[in-house]
Amino acid sequence: MKKAISLITALGLTVSMLSGCGSSDATKETVKETVKESVTLSYMLSQGWIQDAEKQLGAKFETETGTKIDYQVIPADQYSSVLMTKLNAGEAPDIFGSQSGKFDIVSQLNIEKNGVDLTNEEWVSRMDPLVKEQLTTNNKTYGLMIYDVTPVYPVLYNKKIFATLNLQVPKTYAEFKNVCQKIKDSGVTPIYEPVSDGWHHVLWFPDLGPAYEKSTPGLAENLNSNKTTFAGSAVMEKAITQLQEMAKLNFFGKNFLSDSTADTAKNMTNGKYAMTLAQLSEIDLIQKAVPGTAADTFGFFTPPLADNQIISYNPAGPSKFIYSGSKHIDEAKAYFKYLAKQESLEYTVDNDSTVIALGFTGLKDKYSTAAKDFLATSSEKGTVYQTQIKYLNPQWMDIGKDLTAMFTTSLSPKDVLKNIDKRRGEQAKAAKDPSWSK
Repeated sequence: MKKAISLITALGLTVSMLSGCGSSDATKETVKETVKESVTLSYMLSQGWIQDAEKQLGAKFETETGTKIDYQVIPADQYSSVLMTKLNAGEAPDIFGSQSGKFDIVSQLNIEKNGVDLTNEEWVSRMDPLVKEQLTTNNKTYGLMIYDVTPVYPVLYNKKIFATLNLQVPKTYAEFKNVCQKIKDSGVTPIYEPVSDGWHHVLWFPDLGPAYEKSTPGLAENLNSNKTTFAGSAVMEKAITQLQEMAKLNFFGKNFLSDSTADTAKNMTNGKYAMTLAQLSEIDLIQKAVPGTAADTFGFFTPPLADNQIISYNPAGPSKFIYSGSKHIDEAKAYFKYLAKQESLEYTVDNDSTVIALGFTGLKDKYSTAAKDFLATSSEKGTVYQTQIKYLNPQWMDIGKDLTAMFTTSLSPKDVLKNIDKRRGEQAKAAKDPSWSK
């Protein structure tokens, strides 16, 4: 009897031990299933498109979700070609940056194929309608733009230099030319124009789109329908010829071809330069870079080439898109959602010195006194041509090379405009635009 009981007990213990082993394995398996693998999102963008505020938000996002952001920054003059190569090869990163623009996201990015539809994301409903329009095609929104939406690149000028020389803010090109000459005669370089980065000096031309449109009503529509050309525009040739004259008269100084935007703050505070093209946030950047600089040292006025007095806006800008071939679309959407939540947007406005106002509802701005004074100078507003005109913005860096050649007299103003038309035609045909196939 005792042997039987011992046998039964032994069998019970064996079954219990086997059951325990099985339970342990199952528990390990369950734990294994509940622990998610950490994800790293690759995010490729152009130099200058990422600020510390976004990196800080990215670090918070990683802490909260475990998803890391790998920022892959490419030099500005190489970015477009690198991005297109990766998209065409089907090897794009999880997230890629690109300029928005309702024409360009179709013709350049083939966004309906390469991008993820974000229309139903909550934050889309809070975007400024004009900003949203530049990220939308066929009623579907594909991108997120968290970028300054204030007026674009007016002339930043040193009030002290103007006061010392008894100069008034110019409202025509003739007045501007006279102001520049007097500044030059005083031993100060009139304008800091950093050409070496390849993009800054281009701003003088397409940003004046509203002035071109006012001079020739319907010009944008006719350019987009291939009924006219850049080379056929008298007002654009006038503006670009004036830009060439500024270089010939040494208003940009001796080293402008090698000057860099990275040195803008230093050069605008050392008394050697009087003006530069800059965003309204530039005063804050200067104060941060050169402590002790008084905000009231500077003011703004409208670039008066072609006698322009219209304040230009650009509802497009550097934006983020999710690659349709990404293996981590859900995580990328979560990152976008995190950046676009109200708390994060407010953090960006407060901590990003390049931002004064963002294109979302319910946010405060931080316009300086100088910015408010500038905005009060004109009631006329308009949209820059790089956003209004098809096939223009994608050739920005090429235009920069042509303008540099014009400054060194290798090309004429008319040649620059003809080259723009040629590239527009090539892009239009590649996009099978019916207006170019007639």
